[in-house]
Amino acid sequence: MIGISSTVFSAQNVEDTMREVSKEFELWEIFSEGEHYLPHIIKRFAAAAPSYSMKYSVHAPISDINIASLNERMREASVLELMATMEQAIEIDVKTVTIHPGVYSMVVPGQERKSIEKAKRSLRTLDRVTAEFGIKMALENMPSFNFFLGRRAEELKELVDGTDMKICFDIGHANTTGEIDNMIDLLGGRTVNVHVHDNTGDKDEHMTVGEGNTDFAKLKRLTKYNGNFVIESKGLESAVESKKRIMKILSG
Repeated sequence: MIGISSTVFSAQNVEDTMREVSKEFELWEIFSEGEHYLPHIIKRFAAAAPSYSMKYSVHAPISDINIASLNERMREASVLELMATMEQAIEIDVKTVTIHPGVYSMVVPGQERKSIEKAKRSLRTLDRVTAEFGIKMALENMPSFNFFLGRRAEELKELVDGTDMKICFDIGHANTTGEIDNMIDLLGGRTVNVHVHDNTGDKDEHMTVGEGNTDFAKLKRLTKYNGNFVIESKGLESAVESKKRIMKILSG
């Protein structure tokens, strides 16, 4: 199934977004930020959802979350927020929640290994909780910003090794790091969500599919994947065009 997610939606009324998205898509990945922060909309969402035949997934908050924080209180608070996101997702019958692996210290050099260990600790806690809740939590690969953990497939693999944690494969992010093949080779079997958007390989631009140089045909290498393809766009119009183009690529 081809779905949509867009940060611009999170500045809008949730009911209006559901109505507009449902005209073009069967799946909406809710970005739990801004006006769509789940604790603030969950009752309204639950009331409106029966009017539509859409399915849903959730992208957890990212703005104030860092599961790799060297500040233990901030790390623990981030884990608790993600646990709360899982609980809220279950309330609206969502089974997949995508999260980010965190960021390194942006002011103190040489702390990368400590950040990785902090992230691993957080993920092991979250892994136990997902097993209890019966939900899938998918760790997303990041684009080519030096302060992000999880830009490389090897590092993402290290973070999830020893857990049942799943992967959200973002092919646009992987295009900026030259990691498309490595992500598929090392983590394709763990992938439960795929994010789709384009760029020219230099930065995370979230272009319409076909406007950049991302090799989307490589998605067909995910031979055992039967999950969703979520178009992360700058708006509905771009996503509709991306949907047409990615469907053609995947069926070719």
